[in-house]
Amino acid sequence: MGMHIPRRQLGQQGLEVSAIGLGCMGMSDFYGPADEATNLKVLNTAIDIGINFLDSADIYGVGANERLLGKVLKTRRDEVVLATKFGNVRAADGAFRGVDGSPEYVRAACDASLQRLGVDHIDLYYQHRVDPQVPIEETVGAMAELVKAGKVRHLGLSEASANTIRRAAKVHPIAALQSEYSLWTRDLEATIMPACEELGIGVVAYSPLGRGFLTGAFRKPEDFDAGDYRRNSPRFSEENFASNLQLVEIVADIARAEGYTPAQVALAWLLDCAPYIVPIPGTRSIKRLKENALSFAVRLDDTQLERLYGILRERPVVGERYVAASMAMIDA
Repeated sequence: MGMHIPRRQLGQQGLEVSAIGLGCMGMSDFYGPADEATNLKVLNTAIDIGINFLDSADIYGVGANERLLGKVLKTRRDEVVLATKFGNVRAADGAFRGVDGSPEYVRAACDASLQRLGVDHIDLYYQHRVDPQVPIEETVGAMAELVKAGKVRHLGLSEASANTIRRAAKVHPIAALQSEYSLWTRDLEATIMPACEELGIGVVAYSPLGRGFLTGAFRKPEDFDAGDYRRNSPRFSEENFASNLQLVEIVADIARAEGYTPAQVALAWLLDCAPYIVPIPGTRSIKRLKENALSFAVRLDDTQLERLYGILRERPVVGERYVAASMAMIDA
């Protein structure tokens, strides 16, 4: 049943994952109601077709996403490279309480995740957001203790600055940086990707389809369900939506001409950027899952790439990717 999806290396400590992973956040949070039975089918199908890299976090559904993955891991643990994250703290009702990178919290969060997931180790454990009140050396030092204890195999950071990445890497090898990266979010390219390349750190690209926008499935803000957080995102606002659709149209044109889906074009662009980049598109559809998985076989020529870069120069993406409070925690 597998598609023979190629593998890519994250970091220099032997962590190898499918070139395309699966972001699991939307199965439990932020994008409206979800059906558990359908999600379990998607997760199992992902593994069946060769996607072995599953990404979660303790805040997704306030632990619900890790418990969901635990149901699959119960029988398929050896087939999965499991990634999860800590650091963003939410109350039981979902309210955001801030970021905690203290050594005590690192240890407690890891133990809680292991219990919810029903596993004895996590393959890749990220700090979800950098805590400005705790030196990164202390946080990563505590994460390194988890590696020594056998609870974690590899360490990662998320949305960290180049300076933070370098400081962290002096404490313990960092296998991966997870940050938003796509055709319409290229903030990493100036300073962060060069730092990752210099240190041999992989880049895990979340929201590689622009939170679904690059698929062409949404034509106006009202297309998002009432409970969908994108309704409050600056990039999807009424004043920015139409302008940002210009990029979507170019992606769709290229896809139509070549017989691809827009998602495949967007993912192929990412895969072509560097051999150490692994996109983790999320989906709750087996059809979309299989389409995304085939992106590794898509090749974009120079003319197609110039069309993409040309529209980005002519009509740059408008609007921040998060509201102000969340943007304050980016590139920390």
